[in-house]
Amino acid sequence: MQTTPSTALLGVDFTSAPSRRKPITVAHGRRHGGVVHLAALQAVESFAAFEAMLAAPGPWLGAFDFPFGLPREFVESMQLGADSGAVIGALRRRCASRIELRRLVDAWNAPRCAAGQRLPHRHTDRAVPGITSTSPLQTRFVPVAFMYFEGLHRLVAADVHLPGLRDGDLQRTAVEAYPRLLAVELIGRRSYKNDASAARRRARDDMVCALQHGSRRLGLRLQLSAAQRARLLDDASGDLLDAVLCLVQAAWAAGRPRCGLPAAVDALEGWIVTT
Repeated sequence: MQTTPSTALLGVDFTSAPSRRKPITVAHGRRHGGVVHLAALQAVESFAAFEAMLAAPGPWLGAFDFPFGLPREFVESMQLGADSGAVIGALRRRCASRIELRRLVDAWNAPRCAAGQRLPHRHTDRAVPGITSTSPLQTRFVPVAFMYFEGLHRLVAADVHLPGLRDGDLQRTAVEAYPRLLAVELIGRRSYKNDASAARRRARDDMVCALQHGSRRLGLRLQLSAAQRARLLDDASGDLLDAVLCLVQAAWAAGRPRCGLPAAVDALEGWIVTT
C-alpha cells in the first residue's frame, strides 16, 4: 500500500462482544510528517457497524488490537491450514461459537497442561525483551482467542489486505497492533486502565503528555484538541487511550515499506507491528 497524507489511519481497540457498555473503540487520524493528527474517537457498538467500517472505501490503514495468527505448534498439530485465512476458516467451520473454540483449545492443551506446560506463544509475542503479549490461545481472563476468532474472520470476509499474511484490497490494509508496547515505552509498567483512581488518571495524563512530546523510538508525536485530551483522561477503562496508541502504531506502519513488517512473516503466526 502506498500511503500518502490523504490515507486515513485507524487505531482499533477490539472486543469480542461489542455493546453500548463495551464498544469497539476506534481512533481516526492522519499522519503529516512526524505528526499524528487525532481526528475523531468512535464507539462501534455492534459487529454490523464494525463490518460496515471495514467495507468503507480506502485508502485507509488500520492497526487492530487482536491477533492475526495462532502459534504454529497448535495450527500444525490441528492441521488447520497453511496460511492465516485458511486457519480462521477452518476454525470457524469447526467451532460454531466462542465457547466451542474454548473447548477445542482446552482439549488440545490438556496433555500439555498435565506435563506442566503453558499455552504456547508466537515468536512475535516475545520479540521485545521484557514484554510478552498474551497467548492467542487464551480463552479466559483476557480472552485473546475470542478476539482472534471474531476479528480476523471479519477482516478476511471484507477482503482487507493483511501484509505478509493475505492479499486483499490494497486500498484497505490492516496490521496487528499491541498498545502495551508503546505504553511501556512512554510510562513504564504503570497501570492506567480499568480504574477511576487518581493514580491511574495521573498515569493516563502522563501518557498523553508523552504522546504529545513524541515517541523517540517511533519518531512520532500526537496532536489533539483539549476536548479530546479530556476524553482520554476521563475514560477510566483506558480503551480510548489504547485506540490512540494503536493509531500511532498505524501511523508508524504507514511510513514504511511493507508497513514495517519483517521481510519474512510467518504466514500462520503473523507479526505485531513496531516490534
